[in-house]
Amino acid sequence: MPQITVDYSGALDAAFDRQAFALALHPLIVSTVDARLEACKTRFRRVDDFVVGAVTEGRAVLHIEIGLLHGRTDANKIRLADAVLALIAAHVKPVDGVTLHSSVEIPNLDVAYRSR
Repeated sequence: MPQITVDYSGALDAAFDRQAFALALHPLIVSTVDARLEACKTRFRRVDDFVVGAVTEGRAVLHIEIGLLHGRTDANKIRLADAVLALIAAHVKPVDGVTLHSSVEIPNLDVAYRSR
């Protein structure tokens, strides 16, 4: 914990430094919701098939899910989500002709979640 999944459009391949983003994201999570740095795990999934509204061209999506154990307040989760959106802006370069739709979700992990 935290379990972090980043879904991103293929159009962002050259514009999104995923390693630098994860290395900036992990300490941000630690300082915001009191997690351990070595517990942060991020995986990236490239998404090639998606639709935004009625448009399939000129759009990119970037969705980040940060699964946390129970006990974090809604206020801390909101503060983290806002900080992650700002981090996206700092780590994704604009792509000509592409509008980026970014989002963050911070659900609680199931009570049965276990790790080693």
